[in-house]
Amino acid sequence: MCTCETTETVIDVRQIAPRLRHPLIFGTFGLLGSGEAFLLVNDHDPKPLFYQFSAEYPGLFGWDYQEEGPDVWQVRISRLAA
Repeated sequence: MCTCETTETVIDVRQIAPRLRHPLIFGTFGLLGSGEAFLLVNDHDPKPLFYQFSAEYPGLFGWDYQEEGPDVWQVRISRLAA
């Protein structure tokens, strides 16, 4: 029996310069294995990011809101099996 805990990566972009956010997010996604995920924390709905994922990774990602504002938005972004 494994008592291991899986540590999920959390990317809180609220304190990161806007021009660095998407490269960080897509770089992190690129490192995920099938079924892995990270949690994105933002101060607004990252819907434009969802559309970018849809264009660049159609059918390959999961997008699950964990918290939907009004001050904090959290989205679990996962890599689906190809």
